[in-house]
Amino acid sequence: MNSDEVRRQWAERTGEYSPDYYAYHGPDERSEAVRRALDRAVGPEASVLELGCSSGRHLSHLHGHGYGDLAGIEVNDDAFDVMAETYPALAAEGTFYGDAIEDVVPEMDDGAFEAVYSVETLQHLHPDVEWVFEELVRVTDDVLVTVENEGDADRSGASPPAVNYVRDDLPLYYRDWNRVFTDLGLVEVFASEHQRDTVRVFRSP
Repeated sequence: MNSDEVRRQWAERTGEYSPDYYAYHGPDERSEAVRRALDRAVGPEASVLELGCSSGRHLSHLHGHGYGDLAGIEVNDDAFDVMAETYPALAAEGTFYGDAIEDVVPEMDDGAFEAVYSVETLQHLHPDVEWVFEELVRVTDDVLVTVENEGDADRSGASPPAVNYVRDDLPLYYRDWNRVFTDLGLVEVFASEHQRDTVRVFRSP
């Protein structure tokens, strides 16, 4: 599966793992893990960008805890209609970009956001667009948070990321996010392994 096919899978997704699916389930322990990390690192006054925000369940959790300067990138256009119905205040007050991460982030200014985070999104980016990880570092002014499934990641970085398929059609690429972002100059200040995901917090030096 090439990068265009991966993008199309998410842009046209319905049913399981779609914007409606995530709106139905709402904020969860990953939402709270992001909030705790941001509370410790920057606080509610910070400008925050979510990568792959879907219908906004994690952003809505932040919004409900006083975060006001929120933005999100989402490739599935249906997400914004679902957000308007489910989280209308967030939809009205946030800034949103309807396109792929690799198309939006390069157009952003250096240090555009005090905090950037991803919840089980970077793990789905095809190896052909790994160049965008450096762009994420560029637009992060202070803190980058990853909540990703690292699975059987190659800790050496010598091999392409191992891939698993969710429900036989959605590729999940296992990466060592500590290695990825420390190699790009960030400093890891916190890490916690959970049942499925690893929470990591990086800061600009």
